[in-house]
Amino acid sequence: QVRLVESGGGLVQTGDSLRLSCVVSGLSLSSYTMGWFRQAPGKEREFVGRRWSGGTTGYANSVKGRFTISRDNAKNTVYLQMTSLKPEDTAVYYCAAVPGSTSSATMAAAYLHWGQGTRVTVSS
Repeated sequence: QVRLVESGGGLVQTGDSLRLSCVVSGLSLSSYTMGWFRQAPGKEREFVGRRWSGGTTGYANSVKGRFTISRDNAKNTVYLQMTSLKPEDTAVYYCAAVPGSTSSATMAAAYLHWGQGTRVTVSS
């Protein structure tokens, strides 16, 4: 059974950094694309970034240069390091997984497995 559990969210101020973790079980990180998405109140879920099974990363323009996805296979954990946070980064953040290296990795519908989300609030 595949399970994804996010943690690390919280309340921070503009300009702060935060690292989210996604601990996975029931799958091999080296065989899955891992994505991060977020959903702000009243808005649709949006793509934040992804790490293909081979390690290549890609990010939404809104977070490029500020957010970084990394992976620790030994800990079965994927991280989203967020720096220079802005109030518009406020959202519930989700990690997601799909086998292989999908070309649709920016689309939520492409992912098979989801975590429960962790809330990030950035105050101005």
